[in-house]
Amino acid sequence: MSAQLELNPLLRPMHTADLDAVIRIERKIYLHPWTRGNFRDSLNAGYSCWIYQFAQSIIGYAVMMVAADEAHLLNLSIASKWQRQGWGKKLLQQVLDLARQHRARVMLLEVRPSNVAALGLYQGFGFKRIALRQGYYPAGPVREDAILLEMRL
Repeated sequence: MSAQLELNPLLRPMHTADLDAVIRIERKIYLHPWTRGNFRDSLNAGYSCWIYQFAQSIIGYAVMMVAADEAHLLNLSIASKWQRQGWGKKLLQQVLDLARQHRARVMLLEVRPSNVAALGLYQGFGFKRIALRQGYYPAGPVREDAILLEMRL
């Protein structure tokens, strides 16, 4: 008889000491990454900022703002070498659970139309398109629209 130990990443609060690792991931996976200041400001504002850690490696992170009965997912990212292995789904599920614990009734987020993988992830969880924000994201000399998605919790 053999027992197989299922290893799962740990979800823990983000700290200022994590920002170097987070910025390295952010710069590797995005053409227009968040800055250190964006993350620092989110921490200082008291947003719900989380690290997804496997052993000693940060494999992802999430930033969510919760106010009244609404959660707004600002950033959910998985490091490139950990992508396409189901970790994004698991992290999103944990973030949704956190939003529910904060008594949020709805979660909102913006996503680039060009980010097909993220759109598929969110739609697979039941997020619905409710609006288009024109020129929302930096994209070089022009700006890219954002699709505003919503999910009732």
